Amino acid sequence: MHDRMRERPGRERAADGLPAGRAGTSPPSAARATPAGTGRFAGRHTDERADFRRTLPGGLTVSALGVGTYLGECSEDDDDGYVAVVRAAIANGVNLIDTASNYRCQRSERAVGRALGSAIASGDARRDELVVCTKGGYVALDETLPATRALYDAWLEETLLAPGIVKREELVRTGHSIAPTFLAHQLARSRANLRLQSIDLYYVHNPEEQLLATDRPQFRERLRGAFELLEERAEAGEIGGYGCATWLGLRVGPEHRQHLALAELVGIAREIAGSAHHFRVVQLPVSLAMPEAARTATQPLGRRLATVLEAADALEVGVVASAPLAQGGLTQGLPEQMRELFPECATDAQRALRFAASLPRVSAVLVGMRRAAHLAENLDAWRAPAQRVAAPERG
Repeated sequence: MHDRMRERPGRERAADGLPAGRAGTSPPSAARATPAGTGRFAGRHTDERADFRRTLPGGLTVSALGVGTYLGECSEDDDDGYVAVVRAAIANGVNLIDTASNYRCQRSERAVGRALGSAIASGDARRDELVVCTKGGYVALDETLPATRALYDAWLEETLLAPGIVKREELVRTGHSIAPTFLAHQLARSRANLRLQSIDLYYVHNPEEQLLATDRPQFRERLRGAFELLEERAEAGEIGGYGCATWLGLRVGPEHRQHLALAELVGIAREIAGSAHHFRVVQLPVSLAMPEAARTATQPLGRRLATVLEAADALEVGVVASAPLAQGGLTQGLPEQMRELFPECATDAQRALRFAASLPRVSAVLVGMRRAAHLAENLDAWRAPAQRVAAPERG
């Protein structure tokens, strides 16, 4: 039954191959998500959830709720929590998984890799049914945080600078780079961590960080180099598409030092690859607490300024919302009007999710989840009350 969570053990090891199971076996060519595969997954998980299936550019069908993996400690307990939740999410119809190489010192990617391998091995999903996204741009530590700045500097020198993976002048605040050699290294690490031949969506992570240390012409040159690399890797089959995951850049206007113009991002991709470019999606905060994407005209579009969502619609770019719960700040205390807008929701967390997901052009909302109870509550945001499992208190 789809109205109850199916939990999976947290320490199962991922299989190297794609063995047969209840979902069948993907053909060798299905190394990443496809329109047919994601549509098949949606068809197999038809249930009472309303407006839960969305479409990204390129024809991929995704769940309106995606699993995020940003929060947590660099610990085995949090590793196991993410493995278990990703497994349970897939078993319950969620096929959008988001992570980044720097999240929890690469441990989030590795936990997702374990969960994906286990889900495929068990038959809960085929590889071509799952949309797996990650990001590169920040220096990704390995398993643990250095105890001191001196130890970090020594690690940086030995691991990245001395081998020529990145030059010191390409690093902003000693921790962020979009240099092609660095992104190529990060992409290779991500594919290894996730145990995948190909990543469905690869985001340049917070490119606006570069604007803290460069002028606009140099930033554009650096961004073009990054996009050239990603177009090459898309043609080689290492990624399905790419985009930018931003925190501030798209939500602030042209007068701001870290402003990003979506039309310029798409324009650079078109300069490189024409209409066949692989720039597909942007990710940014969208919530009741951070509503700029829907309310504030920050984006040059022709002769006017438009909101991010309006610009994305005009430019045919997908939008994935991050931080829809404002990292827990919207899980309680919402005004009474929200109950009236979403009477089918039982908790403020559910109302906040439905609000963000209901905005035009938003394909999905990402929520960091390490507990099965939170996954159950969040899934219930799209269920009618009669089919809902009682949501436990958030801890």
